[in-house]
Amino acid sequence: MRDWERRLWLALLWPIFWLQGKHVRRVTPRMPEATGLRAGVCGQGSLCRVLVAGDSGAAGVGVATQDEALCGHLVRRLSQHHRVEWCVLAVNGLDSPGLVKLLQDAPLARFDVVILSMGANDVTCLCAPQRWVQWQTQLADLVAHRFAPKLLVHSAVPPMHSCMALPQPLRWFMGRWALEMNLLLSGLLSGQELRTIHWHPETTTSNGMAADGFHPSSHGYAQWADGLSRLILAAGVCP
Repeated sequence: MRDWERRLWLALLWPIFWLQGKHVRRVTPRMPEATGLRAGVCGQGSLCRVLVAGDSGAAGVGVATQDEALCGHLVRRLSQHHRVEWCVLAVNGLDSPGLVKLLQDAPLARFDVVILSMGANDVTCLCAPQRWVQWQTQLADLVAHRFAPKLLVHSAVPPMHSCMALPQPLRWFMGRWALEMNLLLSGLLSGQELRTIHWHPETTTSNGMAADGFHPSSHGYAQWADGLSRLILAAGVCP
């Protein structure tokens, strides 16, 4: 979908999108961020330092504790092979400019792997896909400067086209917007060694959702973490 096509659909369907968005906000349960520690050490062996940063997905919205959230599942998988030092920097509702500010204010540190969960709130704010990709490049430069990782993983925008909590045609429109973001970023990162994109498993929107219908359940976070752990271990960035 080209920029003029997005503008045309917005002009034609904006009243429907507005009403549907208002309805979704009214009926959707508000879930808090996962409680628990946001930094720690786990496992034995060679050191692997991991930072998970971003929005509600990184913050663990949808589950009760960080043990059930993305970082908790990821650390358990990686700690079977490494001594993992991990940290979570995340805020529910964060968009890309907000994440830039959060990381700018974070202490300087060294990590082997940085995972960014970012994009869903940019979609709902109607950030143009091309502009969103520019924000991801700015985030990558900031991450390289402040954390110097061997691998930066951009976790793709979730498959919003499969999110049944969104009514049609809003689901189709948001899903198409998210897909364009992912495709543009994937094309930019093709062939790069220090940056990559990790796509969400489609099954998280069918059998891995929390009660609000938007965020992952513990099972959904486990599926997400499984793919990330395989990518990190295959990259060999933690000896």
